[in-house]
Amino acid sequence: MRWRWPAAAGVAACIGLGLVVLVDEGGAVPDAAQAPPSAHPIAVAPPVAPTLEDRAARRRRLVEQVRLTDHTYCSYLEHSRYPHESRPAGHHPDQLYPNQPLLETNPMRAEGGDSHPDVQLQTAQSRVYLAAGEQANFSLRALDGSGQPLPLVVTRALAQGMTYGPSRPAPRVAVPFADHDGAWRGTLAPAENALAGFHGTIRLEVRYQAGGREGVVLFDVIYSPQLPATWSGAPREAVEGGALQFALPLDVRLPGRYVVTARVDDAAGRPFALATFNEVLGQGAQQVLLRVHGKLLHDGTPRLPLTLRDVEGYLLRENLDPDRLLLPRLEGKVFASRTRSLDGVPDVEWQSEERSRYLAEYAKDRAAARARLARFDPQATLPPADCGQDQ
Repeated sequence: MRWRWPAAAGVAACIGLGLVVLVDEGGAVPDAAQAPPSAHPIAVAPPVAPTLEDRAARRRRLVEQVRLTDHTYCSYLEHSRYPHESRPAGHHPDQLYPNQPLLETNPMRAEGGDSHPDVQLQTAQSRVYLAAGEQANFSLRALDGSGQPLPLVVTRALAQGMTYGPSRPAPRVAVPFADHDGAWRGTLAPAENALAGFHGTIRLEVRYQAGGREGVVLFDVIYSPQLPATWSGAPREAVEGGALQFALPLDVRLPGRYVVTARVDDAAGRPFALATFNEVLGQGAQQVLLRVHGKLLHDGTPRLPLTLRDVEGYLLRENLDPDRLLLPRLEGKVFASRTRSLDGVPDVEWQSEERSRYLAEYAKDRAAARARLARFDPQATLPPADCGQDQ
């Protein structure tokens, strides 16, 4: 960098302190005839040629930039072949079985926070989100250090809505638990007790005795007491808009943005796709359209026909807490497709303005990185492209 001093004060400071003027590498150096008579001679170090190690390090950095920009371009190209609302099941393994119980094993904990690792507590919770009228099941049992069952007794189980600040405390309700072959089980059904109107997180506190000690375990559920819409008819299917489309009728009571997710299995029962819907719906009779993109069908070659299952959704309430009102879940098999052939289903990559814009930017970065390497080392062999395209 070339340093510039303010005109009068800067020159005086340089002369008075005898400072050395810094110049850009490769910049012109004034000779003695051009220097002010009172100035000290300017000391200029001779240019230092880069060593072989410097050139090798610079070349490694340039090659790494080529590889990084190439990977970014090719990765986006690959992962944007299908629209956001129609993705391969393998991209979202954590969302494929939303109705499986949550199973955990942790050391027994006392009320003060102390843990007892010689007693392991196994817990199960059927679900976290509860729509109006739904219930959650819980169970717990104790094991010793060798994995053998220990006697366990639930002494108290209370559920209460979590409130904050000046909010009025929510009522507490007792949740009955019973012993079933060493596992204690209980059910929380908010619609059937004093929590029927509570909206938000309900915490279930279970106190128990096991291994000669007293312990406590907490379960949380998120309850939505109001149904913003209800499913209102049989699903239908059609090949439309470049996709196999499932239409689910919905009677909307509260208009707004609805987010719905469904799973699609092939004829062998293997998860094939995750289909999502995210659109604003008005009040009255509406349709939730869940699509399996044609390109995904051709690339994945699932065994037909397909099955739509485990549909869940909610009305999004932006800038509010809780931020959603839950729809009734459609658990298990919802619809069996009658489509048994991909004839008439387009085999075309998804295109959008957003995809084209991102690909253009990533391609520009990729080309610039390659050009920098070529300028530095014209004989360099460019690394092969991740996606076999030289764009």
